[in-house]
Amino acid sequence: MSDKPIQGEKRVFMTGNEVVAYAALAARAEIMYGYPITPQNEIMHYWTRMAPKYNREFLQTEDELSAGFTTLGGVLAGKKAFTATAGPGNTLMQEPLSMAEAMRLPSVVVVQQRGGPSTATVIYSQQEVTLTTLGGNGEGLRVVYSTSTHQELFDYTIKAFNTAWKYKFPTFVLGDGYQAKMRESLTMYDPGEKGIELIPAEAYLGKPGTPGVDRPPAHYRNTYNVEEELYEVLQGHFKDYEKMAPEVTEYESFGVEDSTLVVVSHGVVARAAKEAVRELREAGVKVGYFRPITLRPLPEKQLREAAARAGRFLVMESAQGQLGRLLKEAIFGAPVEMIPFYKPGVGITSEEVVDKVKATI
Repeated sequence: MSDKPIQGEKRVFMTGNEVVAYAALAARAEIMYGYPITPQNEIMHYWTRMAPKYNREFLQTEDELSAGFTTLGGVLAGKKAFTATAGPGNTLMQEPLSMAEAMRLPSVVVVQQRGGPSTATVIYSQQEVTLTTLGGNGEGLRVVYSTSTHQELFDYTIKAFNTAWKYKFPTFVLGDGYQAKMRESLTMYDPGEKGIELIPAEAYLGKPGTPGVDRPPAHYRNTYNVEEELYEVLQGHFKDYEKMAPEVTEYESFGVEDSTLVVVSHGVVARAAKEAVRELREAGVKVGYFRPITLRPLPEKQLREAAARAGRFLVMESAQGQLGRLLKEAIFGAPVEMIPFYKPGVGITSEEVVDKVKATI
C-alpha cells in the first residue's frame, strides 16, 4: 500500500470530522492523542481506522487534560502530534496549551465547538471563541483559524501543522458541530503535489551528542524564579508574535469599498452572511461582507480600513458577542457603530441576515 493516503486530487463527499482525519494524514501527522467528546469523536474514530494502514499511531488518554499534555510530550520527542476536542474538553486543554505557549512548543488542536456553558448541548455553537483565542493563563500567544467549509477544514488543518512548526506557537483549527457532522463535497489532495512544502518535526529532547560540547544545550522552561526573568522572556515572545502576525493573518471580504454597512461574521455563520450579502448586492443594496479567517491574530489593519469607510458593522455570530469583543479591541477608537446580531448556540440563516440588513439600512 502507498505511504500516501491521498494521491493526486480526489473529489469526495464526507463529514467534517472525516475530512480532518484525512487532512492530518496528508500533513504527515504521526500520532494523535485524544479523549472522546461530542461532536469531535469521529476524528478519533477515522484516525484510528486509517492509522495502522499508514504506520501512524494513536493513544486514548484518561481525559482531555492528559490528551493535551501527552500531545506536547509527543512534540518534545520529535513527533508531529495533534489532538482534537470540544466544549468542556477545550476548557481542560487550556492548561497544557498555556504550557505550549510558555515553552514555544508547536502543537495543533482541532476544536469542533458545541453549546455552552459547561455540558450544555452537544450540537453547535460559536461559544468557544474567547476560550480558544485567549484561553489559559497568559497572553494568548496562539494562532486560531476559523473554518467555514469542509474544503477549509482540509486546507487549514494542513496549514495549521506548518504554521505551528514554523512559528512555534500553538495553532488551532476552530470548527463547529455543524461542520463536524454534516456531509459536504470537497477536493482532497496531496500537499506535496500542490507545491506545499511540509515542515518536518524535530525532536526537542534526546538529541545525540553532549550538551554544551557537541551541540548547544536544550533549556525548555515554563517556570521562572523572579518576575524580571519572566518579563524578559515574554518580551521575546511578544516580538516574535508581532513579527509573525502579518504573515499568518487571513481574511475574506467584498463590497466594503462602496458600502455604508458591512456584515462581519466568521466560521459557518459567514456562509449565511456571504450568501445574503451577494443576494442584497444583486438587488442594488450597498452592503459589504468581511470575514476574519484568523481570529487570533485578527486582521486589524483591514478591519480598521473597512470600519473607516463604512461607518457601521453588523456583527453576526452564534455567541453572545465573543467575536464582537475581539472586534472592539482590534478597532478601538475607529469611528464605527457596532450593531449586534447574537444568537448564542443557535444557527443563523441567510434569510435572517437579509432581514436584519434591510431593517438596519
